[in-house]
Amino acid sequence: MSRPKNPRTVVAAALGECVHVAGVMNFLRLAEAAGWRTVFLGPAVSVERVLEAARREKADLVGVSYRLTPETGERLLAQFAEAADDLRSAGVRFAFGGTPPVAERARAIGFFERVFEGGEPAAEVLAYLKGQPVGALTEEDFPQTTVERIRWKAPFPILRHHFGLPTMEATLEGVARIAGAKVLDVISLGIDQDAQENFFHPERQDPRRRGAGGVPVRTPDDYRALYQASRRGNYPLMRTYSGTDDFIRLAEMYVETIHIAWCAIPLFWFNRMDGRGPWDLEGSIREHQQVMAWYGQRNIPVELNEPHHWGMRDAPDVVFVVSAYLSAYNARAFGVRDYIAQLMFNSPPALSDRMDLAKMMAILEMIAPLEGPDFRIWRQTRTGLLSYPLDMDAARAHLATTVYLQMALRPHIVHVVGHTEAHHAATAEDVIEACRLAQRAIENALRGQPDMTADPAVQARKEELVREAQVTLSAIRALAGPDVADPLTDPGTLARAVAVGILDAPHLRNNPHARGEIATRIDERGACVAVDPASGRPLSEEERLARLL
Repeated sequence: MSRPKNPRTVVAAALGECVHVAGVMNFLRLAEAAGWRTVFLGPAVSVERVLEAARREKADLVGVSYRLTPETGERLLAQFAEAADDLRSAGVRFAFGGTPPVAERARAIGFFERVFEGGEPAAEVLAYLKGQPVGALTEEDFPQTTVERIRWKAPFPILRHHFGLPTMEATLEGVARIAGAKVLDVISLGIDQDAQENFFHPERQDPRRRGAGGVPVRTPDDYRALYQASRRGNYPLMRTYSGTDDFIRLAEMYVETIHIAWCAIPLFWFNRMDGRGPWDLEGSIREHQQVMAWYGQRNIPVELNEPHHWGMRDAPDVVFVVSAYLSAYNARAFGVRDYIAQLMFNSPPALSDRMDLAKMMAILEMIAPLEGPDFRIWRQTRTGLLSYPLDMDAARAHLATTVYLQMALRPHIVHVVGHTEAHHAATAEDVIEACRLAQRAIENALRGQPDMTADPAVQARKEELVREAQVTLSAIRALAGPDVADPLTDPGTLARAVAVGILDAPHLRNNPHARGEIATRIDERGACVAVDPASGRPLSEEERLARLL
């Protein structure tokens, strides 16, 4: 991290007879991340020594901690405040950290600029050290665009979570509760299927499906009300599905009502192929490209929630990687300036952590050359939708471990997938708990996670996938006619790649829009590979495509 030429100085110590310095060390670690010069005086430091060091080091901020008896701490802090009054008058700032009972006494003294009691998220402490308002009551104190929010919260990723209950009333109450908890940066509204497909067509809506899969928003005012419910706490951003029909009309409404943080739309999905929309495959690709262009013209980020749809259908890792490359390639081609690369781990769920990480690294290596002044890539990771166990204790462990693995990629956004995913739609309380679990895993990783990307097995698989993906992309290009300027953005060519089976998945068997003949399995490394249907022998991409074409 770049630091100012003349960094501010913070002096910190555990005061009096207190020897507990873990909190002090954590505070100083965050101060360093925020660009401060830090001076640690150690445990059990007298008032006189702290103030002497503050004067000697020309401190801008002095942090003291005390974690023993509240009554003793109150007397000590009163003595400290009296002795340090001249420094405070000279502009030196003072912060205190301790147990909640001692923190309560410290607040009552009225001397300290900020009092921490140990339960604050690290991002909140970091914001204080950066001079950013925390706990403010106005929207202006919290960045309200995705890119600004990412930069504001760095080095911590912003957190996103899906939320939508079967009634407007429950969802409104939940949004307010989540925003008030200040644990989430982006609320992704989960809306029901009729809202996604038939929002502007009441005659096509089915009352029996109301609330199926999310909140039944039916008017622009419903969206406005949900957004207003989020205007508290840490004022989270809001986004929702891009829909499966009337894409531009929906986009216009989203910008006007919820100030949509970013657009998320697939390339090959949400159409007749997966039964989630009225468009045929080629037509939906063309429509999705127009949506990308519409958002790109307005400098609103775009995410293609594409590759995991292949992974969740047991497609081989190479198809996952190729679809991720095509997503970024099309986003750039259609004018997106800020591209969110979604990297869903555990898809399919049986992948080993090594092979999962290698797959994501292959994607990032392939799309990196696309980046430039007019095309920025932001990394978003998430846990696999189908990977959660039913047992809640096991699910909590899975959430924490997968987020820790994801941190190897240093994501800008972590899409927290709640631990209740396999059992029920997340309530507000579930969302808050999941975000706190994820935040702890993130904090642990940022304290000094081993470099898992350096594993030779991970590197070898990454290189293998990059090589094989180039074979697949060449096969797609070869499908195009001589009049096609760019096969990788041509809807007809891309649709044919699915129809002939270059892009294929076992779950597409008997699908009228896809080949559905590929067979895959998880090999001894934990990678998902294409295999010969008869023998189960793994197939290289060259061999698979030679047989196919």
